Amino acid sequence: MNTTIKILITIIFVIFSRGKSIAKEGNSADIEESNRKLAVYCMEILENRPDLEISHRINILRNECYSKNFIEHAPNIQGGREALFSIFKNRYKKYPELSMSIIRTASDGDLVWIHLHVKHTPESLGAAGVHIFRIKDGKIVEHWGVNQPVPKKSRNKNAMF
Repeated sequence: MNTTIKILITIIFVIFSRGKSIAKEGNSADIEESNRKLAVYCMEILENRPDLEISHRINILRNECYSKNFIEHAPNIQGGREALFSIFKNRYKKYPELSMSIIRTASDGDLVWIHLHVKHTPESLGAAGVHIFRIKDGKIVEHWGVNQPVPKKSRNKNAMF
């Protein structure tokens, strides 16, 4: 095989290999964005849709958002999605004006982070939260979360949001 043909074969191989790499990166970005959108949608249903009947909200969460094999990592919530739904059923009744504002989101592979501000009533200062979701096959399969109350006065000039 002459040198020119070897060089052409190498160039073609590099071009096709690079094309596959770019396609994988694009596909990965698409999956990350799809996961991010799912997590945002599910948080909106979970925390921010008082216009929906409680049973309807829970059905959406059960059918569209949370896997049957959902794993909760918060130590104050029993395992499984039904325990989570039970807590929120009671929360919706106790705080009918519950609201949530998403401040920022990020995704990496199958993980999505959501930084948010939750308020039980419009007048309350609420709490800042960061939730991390692992998503598999279009459903939330794991959740980790941290929350802290919004203080009346901060010791610094930086905003929590």
